[in-house]
Amino acid sequence: MAARILLVRHGQTEWSVTGQHTGRTDVPLLEEGRRMAKLLGERLHRAPWNGLPGAEVRTSPLVRAAETCELAGFEGAQQWDALMEWDYGDYEGLTTQAIRERAGDDWFIWRDGVTGGEGLAEVAARADEVVRWARSADRDVLVFAHGHILRVLGARWLGYDPSFAARLRLDPASLSVLGWAYGDPAVERWNDTGHLD
Repeated sequence: MAARILLVRHGQTEWSVTGQHTGRTDVPLLEEGRRMAKLLGERLHRAPWNGLPGAEVRTSPLVRAAETCELAGFEGAQQWDALMEWDYGDYEGLTTQAIRERAGDDWFIWRDGVTGGEGLAEVAARADEVVRWARSADRDVLVFAHGHILRVLGARWLGYDPSFAARLRLDPASLSVLGWAYGDPAVERWNDTGHLD
């Protein structure tokens, strides 16, 4: 079996509701986010996933991802800094509208980046590290992380420039699966929130 990587974005937080850029600030899950995480866990413990026996599980150390992982029933997952969200620097905690008031009306994170934080190339280097790890053995891996890092990871799995991530929407508590089609990297499932319906 060729390695697949299953991606879970953390459940809802106060800042994800308000649209604030949440990089390294350790914002906790809302009660709704906890409910989402439990529903996702129930799904992953039913067929066809059956709890993903044999899968290697890692999580961002930030509480919103680590708690989503635990509430989904994957206790004891290894925390990994490579899965932390983009460091937004001076834009941390700001909405897109607030950033555009500073940086110009046409500011676009995937083109213009941030000031005082990580460049997109640095985020992509971390995503590439995760891709290498995921492909290193014939077993599935499951990661719990954040919207922007997971979108970049999706772009890099497919071999695209990290800016392709702009075209990959990702909602809270969504499930995505990256695998293979005819020997080439492929998207098997993306931004699936069926467990929340």
